[in-house]
Amino acid sequence: MREKRYLVLEDGTIFEGYAFGAPEETAGEVVFTTSMTGYQESITDQSFNGQILTFTYPMVGNYGVNRDDYESIIPTCKGVIVKEHARVASNWRNQMTLDEFLKSRNIPGISGIDTRALTRKLRNVGVMKGKLVNEGAAFESVIADLNTITFPTNQVEQVSTKTAYPSPGIGRNVVVVDFGLKHSILRELSRRDCQLTVVPYNTTAEEILAMNPDGVMLTNGPGDPTDVPEALDMIRGIQGKLPIFGICLGHQLLSLANGAKTIKLKFGHRGLNHPVRNLKTGRIDFTSQNHGYVVDPDSLAGTGLEVTHVEVNDSTVEGVAHTTCPAFSVQFHPDAAPGPHDAIYLFDEFMQLMDDFKVKR
Repeated sequence: MREKRYLVLEDGTIFEGYAFGAPEETAGEVVFTTSMTGYQESITDQSFNGQILTFTYPMVGNYGVNRDDYESIIPTCKGVIVKEHARVASNWRNQMTLDEFLKSRNIPGISGIDTRALTRKLRNVGVMKGKLVNEGAAFESVIADLNTITFPTNQVEQVSTKTAYPSPGIGRNVVVVDFGLKHSILRELSRRDCQLTVVPYNTTAEEILAMNPDGVMLTNGPGDPTDVPEALDMIRGIQGKLPIFGICLGHQLLSLANGAKTIKLKFGHRGLNHPVRNLKTGRIDFTSQNHGYVVDPDSLAGTGLEVTHVEVNDSTVEGVAHTTCPAFSVQFHPDAAPGPHDAIYLFDEFMQLMDDFKVKR
């Protein structure tokens, strides 16, 4: 007999379902993703740190979990919500079921709830705090706790590497500042023969300049970009001296370092089908996205940044470039994993930016 499990939201809404994954109870910010595939990559994406992840696709887990699709080895999302989880996995790469994987990583899951109703609530009200609890929980007490609890704001510190490490290559020397990176970013840079040095989020500009790199990658990561003030001084210290490419949180931090502001979206962009227009070419790419904050377009005046990409659905800023310094960034994930590879060319543009800057120096 399947054990009952409940999702309790801070507004008092309770969803009854069935337990899978780890037995622990857990609280976090409840968000949703519209991804139709790539659940392993999503769960292991450190940008979901501290969040309970809802999948809108009705069945999750049918192809299991394999060794190739990790975006991090130790995922830090708080929980997983699905309509139906496949208890039997069938795929030639499958190594374990989703249930086994979540148990091994101490991540609880809940299935059997109306994920459409939950998604409508989050879309209309906005993301909110929630808790996965087991049968016998005192709901009134849980709701009261949710309305008083505050979640940690040091999310980047939690997921960033503690020590620098190399990923050897034979080409351009790139420093990758780890704010909660996806392994797919390293894969794309490695495919271009880059010699990589991954460094912690609080590495200083002086330390990066001493490595004499050809360029710097600012990676994705979780949480509010204003909670990482040390990164802003680093970016200001290297801007103009080294080419910079920022992705997701890295994009927001580049914008903040230049004087722009960020705002929190009602329910964020999380999915694989977000259309983004390149304002220079008019080309529209379908992109992979996972973020709750965006750059405020009204704050860009006088920053030296110009908008290069916009979201077709809601016109939010999806990319910027500095008008005088070799620096650009995008809000979406050109590395995909999961998702379409329409924007993979941006890594090649980063390679060209580094080559052009080296010639000018």
